[in-house]
Parts: sequence; structure tokens; C-alpha cells
Amino acid sequence: MKKKPAVENISIVKADGTVVPFNAQKIRQSLVRSGATSETIDQVIRNVESRLYQNISTKKLYKIVFSELRKKHPPSAGKYHLKRAIMELGPTGFPFEKYISEVFKAEGYKTQTGKIIMGNCVKHEVDVIAENDAELSMMECKFHGEPGTVCDVKHTLYVSARFQDIERKINVNKPGSKKFKGWLVTNTRMTSDAEQYGICSGLELMSWNFPKGKSLREKINDTGLHPVTCITSLSRAEKNLLLERMVVMCKSLCANPAMLAEIGITQVRTGRILEEAKNICNTKINTK
Repeated sequence: MKKKPAVENISIVKADGTVVPFNAQKIRQSLVRSGATSETIDQVIRNVESRLYQNISTKKLYKIVFSELRKKHPPSAGKYHLKRAIMELGPTGFPFEKYISEVFKAEGYKTQTGKIIMGNCVKHEVDVIAENDAELSMMECKFHGEPGTVCDVKHTLYVSARFQDIERKINVNKPGSKKFKGWLVTNTRMTSDAEQYGICSGLELMSWNFPKGKSLREKINDTGLHPVTCITSLSRAEKNLLLERMVVMCKSLCANPAMLAEIGITQVRTGRILEEAKNICNTKINTK
């Protein structure tokens, strides 16, 4: 029987085919962000390392970590599941636009989704418009349902040109105008060229891990704006039923628990689901 390689010699195959060494510290950091205790983290990592094999895919590794964490503490598993949970907002992409709208609304902006705006040359469909007293932001939301899919420089070139056309039309340079910002928002990552062009052209960018301190991941964890797709005690079909009813946030579900009965969830399961949702987003359940 072939001897299993030592943990430090295990290689991981990423979604794009590149091979990297197994990194327990990276998993530990993700588990810390999920809110798991030190004891739980140590147990999960020990169990994960016992199940490793050479050239394991990142997808399989993620499933192992998630299953081990879910056994120990479901709310932490829900937070650990965050990146995949955002991907579950598909496949149309509209729930992602709605989700981004809610993120900006929580920061004090008035928001709209799916509006047609006349540019200087042509009309443009704008995914999200966010406005406050000082700013007018228009956003292109690029949703990706698979890990490893990225936004490259073609995306930033295209989006930048669209918003420049709109900016020329609304003539924001006249006295008293709000500051105009065009955005490209994605739930995965951007290539370094895409980031460089966006910064150089004045296009605002937000991806899963960029910019540092204001990335999508950090915004969600800082505000507790976790999507309902994080809730591990809901089936995929049940999550989709909630999304169809525009219940996108865990906080929205906690504020309106009756939505669970509306989609056929029994009273016995409702308590468990709401408790998990409450712990994921650190909010109270509306009992009225």
C-alpha cells in the first residue's frame, strides 16, 4: 500500500489548474474570520489534514473543511461558506445586483436597480444606482457562479467607456453637481491589469478581495450583511424560493420570519433556521 505523503508535501490543484502547496495557515485564517473558536479551529484542521491526499482540488478541500466545521458549529460554517453563498445568488445575476443594492443601502445610499440611462451617445442599462447628498454612483455588477472565473482588463475597459458616456451626458461638472462615480463590482476577483486600468481610469472597483479594507468580503463581514444562501440548514431549493421573493439578506429573514412558512418550512425547522440566521448576521429575530 502506497504511503500517504506528509501534510507539508501535499499539493493542491486550484480551479485554474495551477498547483500550490497545502497551506494550513490559510485555512486557519478563513476559520478565524468565520468566528469559530480556537478549539474548534484546531479540531477542524486536524480532521482536514487526516483526510488530505495528493493533488486534491481546492473544491474538494473546501467541501471537507466546510463539512467538518458544520459538524462543530453551523453558524461559523455559514460564514465560512460566504464566498460560495454569494455564488449561489445566481444563475441570472439579478439577486447579486439586488444584494449589492442592499449593501449600499445599508451605508446610507438611496438605491435603484436595472435602470436604463441615456448616455451622450447611446442608452445604457445600469445594474445599480446608489445616491446620497454628495455622490451619484452607477454600477456594473459582474456575477460569476464558478470559482476561478475573473474579470480581466476587457471588463474594465468596457465598463469605464460606458460610464464615461453617461457622465458626459449628465454634465456633472456644472456647479452644484454631485460627484459621479462609475463602478465595476464582482463577486470573484480581478486580474492585476484590470485593477491597474480601473485605478488609472478613475473607475471604482470592488471585488471579493479588492480594495484592501473595502473589499466585498470585508464589507459583508463588517456589516453582517450575509445573504440567505449562507444558511446551511436551508436546502438549495428553499434558498431559491426566498430569493424569488426578494429575501436576499439573513437580516431580512430575521425581520420577517413568516417568509419561512410561506415557502413551506415547518414550525419545527423554523426555529433552527432562524437561530442560525441570527448567529450568522448578529441580529435579533422579529417576534411580533
